[in-house]
Amino acid sequence: MESNEIYAPLRTSTDGDQPENAERDVSASGAEDEAHGAIERSEKHTGDDHDDFDEHGHETDAEDDMYCDSDNPTERLDRAFARDFAVEDASEVTREPAVLAGTKVVAPGKAAKAAPVWIDLFEPDASELRAIESRFGIEVPTREEMQEIELSSRLYDEDGALFMTVTVLNKAATDDPESIAVTFIMVKKTLITLRYADPIPFKTFSRRVKRSPGLASSADAVLLGLLEQIVDRLADIMEIAVADLEKISNAVFSKEGNRPDQDHHDNLRRIGRAGNLASKAKDSLLNLNRMALFLNTQARFKKDAKARLKTLSRDILSITEHANFVANKVTFLLDATLGMINLEQNNIIKIFSVAAAAFLPPTLIASIYGMNFQFMPELHWEFGYPLAIALMVLSAVGPLWYFKRKGWL
Repeated sequence: MESNEIYAPLRTSTDGDQPENAERDVSASGAEDEAHGAIERSEKHTGDDHDDFDEHGHETDAEDDMYCDSDNPTERLDRAFARDFAVEDASEVTREPAVLAGTKVVAPGKAAKAAPVWIDLFEPDASELRAIESRFGIEVPTREEMQEIELSSRLYDEDGALFMTVTVLNKAATDDPESIAVTFIMVKKTLITLRYADPIPFKTFSRRVKRSPGLASSADAVLLGLLEQIVDRLADIMEIAVADLEKISNAVFSKEGNRPDQDHHDNLRRIGRAGNLASKAKDSLLNLNRMALFLNTQARFKKDAKARLKTLSRDILSITEHANFVANKVTFLLDATLGMINLEQNNIIKIFSVAAAAFLPPTLIASIYGMNFQFMPELHWEFGYPLAIALMVLSAVGPLWYFKRKGWL
């Protein structure tokens, strides 16, 4: 349904990084450098966060989006360059567009088309997937293939393109958290992310890139930034889960919370939710750790990237240990809550047992004098009835006094 393309921020070119097929560089001022880290959006529906702006910085209607006029990827890209470089006649750009090569602008007609550092595919349709496959010469995994759990189906290298699928925790703040599959594809200098949900780390990182375009200086930087954002989100989720478990623990073990009429259904639901959250977080951390190990074996990452990967692996390990602690505490609180429920049930059963034992002798006496025998001396005695009542009362009070003395009541 929507794809976002992020290009590296522009910088003034030097002789050392000039492409071989470029005769000259079109230099960009510092103001242009700041203006260009923008996200090119290709979407078939609009939302609150997808406003468009013209070359003067004024907001335009979503219906005027440059990509909504045509389904042709080439024409859409040409229109993008027409807007980015403030060319009034888009036809001129279509004939001979200025091209973004890496992080600089190359003279028209002297270099290949621009390669974005990040293409974010959010709920793409079949036509968008085919366009990506044709553009980069890759085979994008289907949604069913993304769900496969085999390691060979999640992390592999195909003709120089890296395919990595991990599970990301989504809707963690709701009562129904879910694990979604997200595929990262590294093709040369471009990162492609394929997802069918909108987890918070992607929203957060996109906002950070808008504020600091330098975070999207390369595909490697975007990939590591996204992974770090996902790990940070998991750490926040674990902290929230621990705080919630502390409240549950106080409710279970405190004198105020452990009342005879205490309803433990809410506590059990909260404990179950925390356990479900911890298990999904551990699954996501396991996938992220495998992905970090896979990336460590790739030669394309330089020393700085390897150092960030090492730090990321340590963070994943520490959060995994925290998730194990949460899982153990969930088990402990579940056992404790069930134990409290059993104690309350035993107290109720004990009351009924004592009542049955206390009223057994009176019942026996009443049964005896309820017999219809002809020869029963007490039936014709003037004080027979008061005597029977007194015996029944004494036989009930006696056991109750004994149970109280033993501490059973």
